[in-house]
Amino acid sequence: MSGSTVDSTTLCLFDVDGTLTAARQKATADMHEFLSKLKQRVKVGVVGGSDLDKIKEQLGDDVIDRVDYVFAENGLVAYRFGKLHSVQNIQAYLGEDILQEFINFCLNYLSKIKLPKKRGTFIEFRNGMLNVSPIGRSCSQQERIEFFELDKKEKIRETFVSVLKEEFAGKGLAFSIGGQISFDVFPEGWDKRYCLGIVEKDSYQHIHFFGDKTMPGGNDYEIFVDPRTIGHEVKSPEDTQRICRELFFS
Repeated sequence: MSGSTVDSTTLCLFDVDGTLTAARQKATADMHEFLSKLKQRVKVGVVGGSDLDKIKEQLGDDVIDRVDYVFAENGLVAYRFGKLHSVQNIQAYLGEDILQEFINFCLNYLSKIKLPKKRGTFIEFRNGMLNVSPIGRSCSQQERIEFFELDKKEKIRETFVSVLKEEFAGKGLAFSIGGQISFDVFPEGWDKRYCLGIVEKDSYQHIHFFGDKTMPGGNDYEIFVDPRTIGHEVKSPEDTQRICRELFFS
């Protein structure tokens, strides 16, 4: 592949946390430089579970102009070539009854969990999903890490999700555990594969996906194993760069 032309038949889609940045941290200058070089070779998109504000915090306010696609909330808020493409809406889709039943159940369950620390914003309402955090999203970076270590041992999120799956079986809800302190709840099919329905219309021959939560239950799993993508499991942002260099720069 010559250095001067973009291969417009190939798209690279990247998860954000743990793939382009350390969890909830800003991308390094090195990563920004790497992405702009990669964009000279192939088309580039990012797909995060977070809302657009959080993605901008991590990848820069100008992220919509720096990459070809930005898919916030798994693609339920989608930007294509610098312009807003589409927005989905969970309350219109699910209806207020199921939504309130679900929120009330979560708050009740959370009120019975004892943790070393609890902070604020236990349920965050987004366009296309609910994000549920047992410790609360307003915890500090240090508290976030403490909870993550405890969660690895005690499986707090995993247990909560299994209770919800049983309680709301047959209601068309799906769950995924991503990041360090929370899990996402959304209508079935609204996982990261949602963005593939948008890029399909642009007729790519190869769609590479890079993510770190690729095991069943992780929020990269469905798109990672989807037959439309070539999945790459990464361990860190450095690992992401290494794999891309081997694929597109060697």
